[in-house]
Amino acid sequence: MTDNKRSKRLLWQIPLLAVLIAGTVLIIRQQQSMPYQHDSGFVFGTVYNITYQHETNMKAEIEAELRKVDRSLSTFNKQSVISSINRNERVRVDDMFRRVFTLAESVSRETDGAFDITVAPLVNAWGFGFKSGITPDRHRIDSLLHITGYKKVKLAGDYVQKADPRIMLDCNAIAKGYGCDVVADFLRTRGVRNFMIEIGGEVVTSGINAKRLPWKIGVTKPTDDSLNITGEIQTVLNVTDKAMATSGNYRNFYYKGGKKYAHTIDPATGYPVQHNILSSTVLAADCATADAYATSFMVMGLEKARRVLHRHPELMAYFIYTDAQGRNAVWFSPSLRDKIRQ
Repeated sequence: MTDNKRSKRLLWQIPLLAVLIAGTVLIIRQQQSMPYQHDSGFVFGTVYNITYQHETNMKAEIEAELRKVDRSLSTFNKQSVISSINRNERVRVDDMFRRVFTLAESVSRETDGAFDITVAPLVNAWGFGFKSGITPDRHRIDSLLHITGYKKVKLAGDYVQKADPRIMLDCNAIAKGYGCDVVADFLRTRGVRNFMIEIGGEVVTSGINAKRLPWKIGVTKPTDDSLNITGEIQTVLNVTDKAMATSGNYRNFYYKGGKKYAHTIDPATGYPVQHNILSSTVLAADCATADAYATSFMVMGLEKARRVLHRHPELMAYFIYTDAQGRNAVWFSPSLRDKIRQ
């Protein structure tokens, strides 16, 4: 190519480059000037807080999406799909139920049953859920174990099949995370790039916050504070374009006969877990997965949880546990190190 041809080609490229630069600057300015919306409310028996960058407020549309999740997965909604299944009505499952059930089944297999959506009768018997407050004896636990177990329920086409009609499903340990994912998908379809969704402590983030910085999420320090009044922060994680869920027995427990009972029930034994993990925080690509594994790790204990994490490098975890001397200690995935900010 001659020098003259090169010069002509360069002259044609300069205007194009100028247009691209001008367009990029305009987009950046628009993004910087676009306001951040802040919505909060009550859903799934807990509080939600959502921050997102958009010209208009979309709270009504967001809550419409959350109501779809409620109508599918809430055991407190008597008209929901899952409530109908628990009443043994022949109801066709919707896409939301199918996604959550399939994910739950997968996590159950990966954790050797530590995650189990049929554990509701045991949870209720121990005084949680419907708050019966009656400590069950061994005979009661054994009878309930006959109607729990994730392998005793399956999807057959569009319907749920139970091995025993007394089996009850409860997706509370995954529904909040899934709700975050549903809202995140909705915001993405509306072109929203920067957002933070939090439902009852489960979180999904994307992009940057209003200060043009990565989203920072705190992990609460475990204390015997069932009302979570103190809210002291153990550490802060830089969480961007990730989902995060935390499960902790330090928040949900009760005392009876001078003994402390944790809220997490081991589906294998039917009793509250006695492992040393106080708080289990999991980061994953989606919040439903993070939610399910955070609960699973509370059941499994530290060593078994670490083995699962070794098989799943796509997951990251931050555990606060009690060491051999009874002191609080921390273990986290090596891949999480550069996200820890405090």
